[in-house]
Amino acid sequence: MPTQPLPTRWQILRSAPHRPLFLMGMLQVVLVMGLWLVALVGRASPGASPAMLLPPVAAHGFLVLYGIFPFFVFGFLFTVYPRWMEGPTIGPRIYSLVATLLLAGQLIWYVGLYAATGLLALALIVTLVGWGLALMALYRCYRRAPRHGTHEPLLNAALAAGALGVALHLAGIVLDWPQWLAAGREVALWLFLVPVVFLVAHRMIPFFSSSIIMNYLMVRPAWGPPLILACAMAHAALELAGLPQWRFLADTPLAVAALHHSWVWQFRASFHARLLAMLHIAFLWLGIAMTLYALQSVLLLATGTDWLGRAPLHALGIGFLTGMIVAMGSRVTLGHSGHALAADALTWVALLGLNATAITRLTAELMPAYSAGLNVAAATLWLVFLVPWVARYAPLFLRARADGRPG
Repeated sequence: MPTQPLPTRWQILRSAPHRPLFLMGMLQVVLVMGLWLVALVGRASPGASPAMLLPPVAAHGFLVLYGIFPFFVFGFLFTVYPRWMEGPTIGPRIYSLVATLLLAGQLIWYVGLYAATGLLALALIVTLVGWGLALMALYRCYRRAPRHGTHEPLLNAALAAGALGVALHLAGIVLDWPQWLAAGREVALWLFLVPVVFLVAHRMIPFFSSSIIMNYLMVRPAWGPPLILACAMAHAALELAGLPQWRFLADTPLAVAALHHSWVWQFRASFHARLLAMLHIAFLWLGIAMTLYALQSVLLLATGTDWLGRAPLHALGIGFLTGMIVAMGSRVTLGHSGHALAADALTWVALLGLNATAITRLTAELMPAYSAGLNVAAATLWLVFLVPWVARYAPLFLRARADGRPG
């Protein structure tokens, strides 16, 4: 009998939606922070790095929000939407095109940062086209599915908000309105990323915990998603209205709700399995970050001084959002590559190192005299701990499943 030819790496990469998108996301984990480290060194040594056409903070904000997370978000949702709702699968032609467009947008953005603002606008247009295609694919799956849960409509809305954030960045670039860039960052963080990552955690952490923790009662508080999403929207509205001293009205209930979820999901019991504990540790940072945001707002109202700077933002961005990417990305990659669902030492250390990165970056805000060095240290720690993680997992997307199954 003739033997079947072995699949090429390109065929393997296109065999499941998470493969190309997660691979690109992991490479961006390194590239985005590597570029930021170069910019930080350039601040300390003028002339050490080429000047950007955008303020470095604005460029960094966009790259973190839209250069890393969307690859993981779409790679995950393209995989789970058909499973959650028993809907039609999303074919390789669609997810390969989405991945290509999102990657092209990022590559053009990198060049445009140093070459021409017209290229920055082109990068955003290409990104919007890819985003729109992804939205249509997911909504088509949603509309044709025989059953729907409570999470998918909220996810659809959050993904649409993500497109709005890109459009606001485009308007800010074309019209040279920095306030639109700032609005785009707020929309991306509070109306897109925080809702999406929370909703995925709300759906998946209890499910994963139930298979590990003995006598586990799977709890998904029904009030959690609407409350946390409403608070996130209120936070963004107060920030955009220039009323940060009143943000505690939204941040306090969000913090309490997040910490309550960590408690009922049995954070302490999760340490029976490192891979599960990684998810719980990352989610705990949401409660920590929102507590810091609430404290910052109260202190601002009481004293007129911002005592915490960007500490809450980096607790949220590094601890919660990136932590969930590392934790969930590891689990999905292991499970869908046919490997045992267990975190090896490298994977565990990557998450712990990311926590050290978050603490270092928070410390930089609390010790202004040492902030320059601590910022460089935080970016360096990110790379020290996440480059090995990427090197461990990225090659799996180019290899057939270890168990011989398709996908």
